[in-house]
Amino acid sequence: MFRHIKRDRQLLLLFIPCIVFFALFRYGPMYGLIIAFKNYDVWSGITGSEWVGLEHFRTFFSSPDFFKLFKNTILLGFYTLLIGFPFPIIFAILLNEVRILWFKKSIQTVSFLPSFLSIVIVSSMLIDFLSPSSGIINDIIAALGFEKIYFLVEPSWFRTVYIGSDIWQLMGYESILYLAAIAGISPDLYEAAKVDGATRWDRIRYITLPGLMPTILILFIIKAGNMFRIGFEKILLIYNPMTYEVADVFSTYVYRQGLLQANYSYAAAVGLFEGIIALVMLLIANLLSRRLGGKSLW
Repeated sequence: MFRHIKRDRQLLLLFIPCIVFFALFRYGPMYGLIIAFKNYDVWSGITGSEWVGLEHFRTFFSSPDFFKLFKNTILLGFYTLLIGFPFPIIFAILLNEVRILWFKKSIQTVSFLPSFLSIVIVSSMLIDFLSPSSGIINDIIAALGFEKIYFLVEPSWFRTVYIGSDIWQLMGYESILYLAAIAGISPDLYEAAKVDGATRWDRIRYITLPGLMPTILILFIIKAGNMFRIGFEKILLIYNPMTYEVADVFSTYVYRQGLLQANYSYAAAVGLFEGIIALVMLLIANLLSRRLGGKSLW
């Protein structure tokens, strides 16, 4: 062991800032999870607050909000995975088939740009584009002779807007992995198939897609494992009380309960439950990857 440490001492030295970061900002704050089992009082502190055990968990599980939050979180994660996952694959394959280099580079650059925008900017663009009074989307709808739609107020449209904006923002960035996988496929296979009379569709079907399959499988399992962890930033910026019924997820509920209503212990209990479920799903995804691919994700 000491021999390996001496051999890799320079790499380990470079790794120290990473260890310090995770110790201070990831594992250190986990001590605060103990307030999920207490009636936390700011003046008494964590150690001085009254211990109540699983009371906050029982309150949450018996609340009507529990089933609504669980359903919304699962549905948003599932729809994002089901609808959003194929788009980067299709885009990478189509982009790989473009033979005009300047056009290919231009499309690639434009598709990458949204991933560099912050969530705040993306949400502001959504609000502007979908505005019923001055939004370009509603202007087009009105020009076609239809009535304008209140996208961000009508609950039936929220999931469509959320998933569509997610695809628009991440499709170009996520396609990089698939483009790299395609680049690793031997050009000789394409040349041989072309000589044998295979059409472009045949080359995609029998060479490109099988070559992408290991990458697709691993990324799908990883995304399925993270399906329960939905970032609250975009939802927080575009939802409103009119869409709570379909938009409210665990993370936004924790934000409202903890920061806005100062129910710190109750919010910690909800957040801990969400984290445990997300961890279980990651473990299941890791188990599936080992069964299917023979390798652990970790």
